[in-house]
Amino acid sequence: MEIQKLLEQVKRGETTVEAAARLLEAPVYEDLGYAKLDHHRKLRSGFGEVVYCAGKTPQQVAGIFSGFARAGGNVLGTRATGEHARAVRDILPDCVWDRVSSTVSWLPNPVPPTGAVAVCSGGTSDLSVAEEAAVTAEFFGCRVLRIHDVGIAGIHRLFDQLETLKGCNCIIAAAGMEGALAGVVAGLVDMPVIALPTSVGYGASFGGLSALLTMLNSCAEGVGVVNIDNGFGAGYLAAQINRLAVKGGNTR
Repeated sequence: MEIQKLLEQVKRGETTVEAAARLLEAPVYEDLGYAKLDHHRKLRSGFGEVVYCAGKTPQQVAGIFSGFARAGGNVLGTRATGEHARAVRDILPDCVWDRVSSTVSWLPNPVPPTGAVAVCSGGTSDLSVAEEAAVTAEFFGCRVLRIHDVGIAGIHRLFDQLETLKGCNCIIAAAGMEGALAGVVAGLVDMPVIALPTSVGYGASFGGLSALLTMLNSCAEGVGVVNIDNGFGAGYLAAQINRLAVKGGNTR
């Protein structure tokens, strides 16, 4: 936890007791009326705050970003539209808007990338969800390797990437249609695979339900499944796994 790191910094003389006390005594959350900003999330979990922008007005998203900016923390917004990004840019001109992943981010304190997380996508149509996962993992300090368009319809494309995959601490497999990619990958590697079903596919795919069920029923060991199109959830979980691997001295 970040609180332990803070106390260790005090012990080593890298920060003062007074400075640490100010951090711990700061308000746990800031009430904006339409949102309560959790300023202690990073102290508790080690990861900063993320804003789900869908359903929020551009002004609300900008206000939330502004509140976190005043506290000096990194902020990531997912499912952000161009209107959301423009509103944030009006107050934070150096924010980054990524159209493919629909994310907007502000990083005054970038986290140095460590470890290795692979993000694989079955096809180009899965790219937006896969990129949400990749951007999220990068935001939380992972070195991300993107391996796109390696679906099982041309499985030799996946086999060509095996050496790269085996050098990672965790793999995200994003796929729609029947969603078989995650099970195939898990049968070839010795690290956790996060199955990320996407809503890509024709009618009988039921908006990603067929991929979700395939992934949940995978006979390959070591597969964990997140919800349909939940690139953020996959990226966050991958960052947690990667962080534990790095802490454990994994040199991948």
